[in-house]
Amino acid sequence: QAQLVESGGGLVQAGGSLRLSCAASGRYSGRTFSRYAMGWFRQAPGKDREFVASISWSGNKTYYLDSVKGRFTISRDNAKSTVYLQMNNLKSEDTAVYYCGRDSSASGPVEVVLTRTDDFGSWGQGTQVTVSS
Repeated sequence: QAQLVESGGGLVQAGGSLRLSCAASGRYSGRTFSRYAMGWFRQAPGKDREFVASISWSGNKTYYLDSVKGRFTISRDNAKSTVYLQMNNLKSEDTAVYYCGRDSSASGPVEVVLTRTDDFGSWGQGTQVTVSS
C-alpha cells in the first residue's frame, strides 16, 4: 500500500529539539521516491495548513517559511525513501500537527521546491508536536 508515515513528534520544552521523519512505502518508495519533491506542512488548531519547508527531488534545493529559517532543516535520504525535518530552538508557536506531503507529479530531473498545499497530491497522517513554554 502506498503511503507516507510521519514519526518523531512529541512534547518538548521551548528551546528544545525534535527530528521528524516521513517514510514512504509501497509504490511511493524506492526509485519512485527519488523523482518527487517533498515538503513539510503544519496545522495548528483552528488554523489552515501552513507551509513549513520543501526539498527538491535530489535534495539540492530547499525552501523555508521565514519564521523557521535558521531553526529547521529539511533533508532527505532517497536510499531510505525518507524525508526529515530537524527542528531546533522550538517555540510555543511551532505547536501543531506536522504533515509531510509529496508533489502531485514527478519533477525529476528538474529541481523544484513547492510551497502551496495544492501542489502536493499525497499526505501522511500527521504527527503532533507540542512545545511547552
